[in-house]
Amino acid sequence: MRGCAFHGDFAIVGVSQPRHNKTFSGLPLDEKLFQKNAEPRCGLLVIDLKSGDIVHSLRMEGVVLELYDVVALPGVRRPMAIGFKSDEIRRMVTMG
Repeated sequence: MRGCAFHGDFAIVGVSQPRHNKTFSGLPLDEKLFQKNAEPRCGLLVIDLKSGDIVHSLRMEGVVLELYDVVALPGVRRPMAIGFKSDEIRRMVTMG
């Protein structure tokens, strides 16, 4: 689990694929995944806090292997990500 936000009766949880380096190798998670014949995944889970059930999920594949945080933006429509090398960043981000 990497990051968690709450919105109403739901938790939005970020999950990341495990890192396989000296620091993070041999963790109990690796054995649990092996025992359950499960693949690690990267994405978002929406969990109903009343029932504990995962009611929605979004799996991210490709170059994205890790998420670092999750934020709920109530009332925001059409959010977007801005790249650091895009022209939009000059108009959207200000430092004060």
